[in-house]
Amino acid sequence: MRKQKSALFEFVQLAAGSALVALGAYFFKFPNHFSFGGVTGLAAVASTWLPVSPADFSFLANMALLAVGFAFLGKSFGLKTAYASLLNSLLLSLLDRLCPLSSPLTDQPILELAFAIALPALGAALLFDVGASGGGTDVIALILKKYSGVSVGKALFCSDLLFVLLGAMAFGVEALLFSFAGLIVKSLVVDQLVASMRQVKYLNVVCSKPEALCQFITNQLRRSATVTEGKGAFTGEARWILFTAMTPGEALRLRQFIRQTDPSSFVMTAASEVMGRGF
Repeated sequence: MRKQKSALFEFVQLAAGSALVALGAYFFKFPNHFSFGGVTGLAAVASTWLPVSPADFSFLANMALLAVGFAFLGKSFGLKTAYASLLNSLLLSLLDRLCPLSSPLTDQPILELAFAIALPALGAALLFDVGASGGGTDVIALILKKYSGVSVGKALFCSDLLFVLLGAMAFGVEALLFSFAGLIVKSLVVDQLVASMRQVKYLNVVCSKPEALCQFITNQLRRSATVTEGKGAFTGEARWILFTAMTPGEALRLRQFIRQTDPSSFVMTAASEVMGRGF
């Protein structure tokens, strides 16, 4: 049952991420000729040179780069990315036919740039969090990350920089400045969002009732812990030290339980990146 819930959650997260990328690209990136976002940015440029809409160009380019993703990043990544990129491309084509745009939604380019950054960045972070991408140059970025060890945001910056320069050739210096600013901010935002989604709380609990805490952690939170015996330096009293790691929401539940059952406990919490079973 837990695996089924996890798979369903991944499916929903993939759909939500794809939808955010598509909405940000179609309503804010394409009409303003912002070219900082990979294939969708390239599509905004290519549509001025080729007799094809940005949405249709994105579909063709995504299919080509998807094959590259299968080859370099594996089957699991490829299948998830195939679903996300197909959904993204279908949404773009659907929006192109249902809501045709001939000009930007507003006359505020800074406001539109903010949405052109925020929506795709949040969507990309949701996809990266479940081991997928929206296709396009996100695939190139993840290949760079895999073989160079740089962060996702820096890899995105490197993979998309060329399309910013191409955008300048098509749309001029103003578009270049907006797009370059957008690329920098998007790279930073993606790194921050991915880091926050993967954040884990590491807790040290000095307590006198470890049995109740361990039962709550294992039975209610479905986590585990390590318990060792200690001694207070000032009081000389025997104490128990409990080490555990969990998500921020689970850590909040544990702190609430500790207040109710053993308020004399001493709790230290730190944000960490954890590798190992269960994470």
